[in-house]
Order: sequence, then structure tokens, then C-alpha cells
Amino acid sequence: MRNWSIYLTPGHSERQLGLFCLGAGEQENRPGPTPERALGCHALVWIKEGHGHLLHGPDRQLFDVQAPAMLWLHPGVLHGYRPATRWRQAWALFSGPATTALTTLGHLDPTEPVRRYADPRTVDRAFTRLLRVSATRNAVQTVAALYDLVAQAAPPPDDDIAAQLAGLACKALSIQDYAAELGLNVKELRDAVRRTTGSTPQELVLTTRLNTAKALLAEEELSVGAVARRVGYDDPAYFTRLFTARVGLSPRAFRRSGSIPTPFSSF
Repeated sequence: MRNWSIYLTPGHSERQLGLFCLGAGEQENRPGPTPERALGCHALVWIKEGHGHLLHGPDRQLFDVQAPAMLWLHPGVLHGYRPATRWRQAWALFSGPATTALTTLGHLDPTEPVRRYADPRTVDRAFTRLLRVSATRNAVQTVAALYDLVAQAAPPPDDDIAAQLAGLACKALSIQDYAAELGLNVKELRDAVRRTTGSTPQELVLTTRLNTAKALLAEEELSVGAVARRVGYDDPAYFTRLFTARVGLSPRAFRRSGSIPTPFSSF
């Protein structure tokens, strides 16, 4: 593997994408400590071969590193490498306002600086793609590859409570009733939904109902009242006010502007 690097300076339009790559490359580190430093951005470091330790945080805690493993480095956090053998690594620097949301959603977890994978192949492929497209200087492809890498490398949800709640959302139940249906108390439900979505059970129920209502309005010939009842609202007027406030269009206006046209019959 040859050592190489590329550094990028995103322009105004690229920064508006929400996430942008500041640099990427591959290198080898020899055994022995590297200088300690703190970055001004986020970084992912994919250790392909080797083992050793990552020195991390103000207390200079040592974390065991055994390839293949991902190092998650956060802005302003002191770190240093302690390879016991030669390390082969790939790295990417990135920043942008989307990192705040990714942290809230658990994709950029500052408490877990080293992560290993039962099957590292998908992570390795995602990192290889990011390295390849970053050299093309195509901003959209690079940010897409960066999002994919973060998604592939992040820990999987520890439960499917959010998906189960979404499946119940169109039933007219209270949050206490939803929790009971899922065998949880309200706090457990809130914690599980926040871990997966970064949101609250109430917000997940509401957005699921609105998404379902949109599909019914666009694809079914149902009255607004029937749509309201299908998504858990007995009062069509309340549903209309809620839909209008959140979507920006009344249900009838959404049906006119957002419906899918019927395709022409083929001859």
C-alpha cells in the first residue's frame, strides 16, 4: 500500500450539502507512539492491519485496537496512536452541520472511539468507495459516499422498538397504551425511540400518521374524514388543522398537488 492523501476545501455550495469531506488518504504507521493532537473536525480511521492502542480523551485512556477496527475521532478531543505492529490504515476528515444530527442519532458516538465488526466487509467497501470518489472532486458523490460510510460503520440499533411503534401509530392510543402494547413503561419507550430516531414517541407517531395520510390522499379515493379515521383521528376538522400546520397544505390541496397521476393505458 502506498501512502497518499488528498485535502479538500469545500466551497459555499458544497457546505450547503450539510456534510463535506475535508481530506482522505491511506498510510502506514510503524510501531511506536505517534504525536498526540486534537483535530478541528471529525475523522474516521479504518485500521486494516495491525494491533495496538488508541490514546483518547483528556484522561489519556488507552483503548485496545485490533484490526479490522474503526477509530472515531471527534473535534477537540486529544488522541494518539500506539501501534504495537505496523498499522495499515485509511482515513477521512469531515465536518458540516449534519454532524450534530448524526451525533444525536447515535451515528457519531463520542463514548465509543473504537469499534469492531462481526463482518467488516461492508465497512471496508464503503471506505474504499469514499477514497475513490474523493479523488474525483465530485462533491455530491463524495458526500453520498461519506454518508454511506457513516451509516455502514455506525452501530446497529439495539432494538426495533421504533419500528414497532410506527406499526401501531395509526391506532388511537395514548403513549402509555403504546408502551403497554410493547411491554415497556413510558420511560423505556422514550429512551428506545430516542436512541434510534433522536426523536420522541409522540413525534414518531405524528410523523408516521402524516406519512400514511399523504399516501392515502395521493393514492386512494377516500374522503378527508375517512383518511383521518384511518390514521387515528376521529375529528376530521382537527386532522385537517394538524395536517395543514405540519405539511403546509390542507389535505385537499395536498391531494391536488401531491397525488400521483394515473398513467396512460398502453395501446
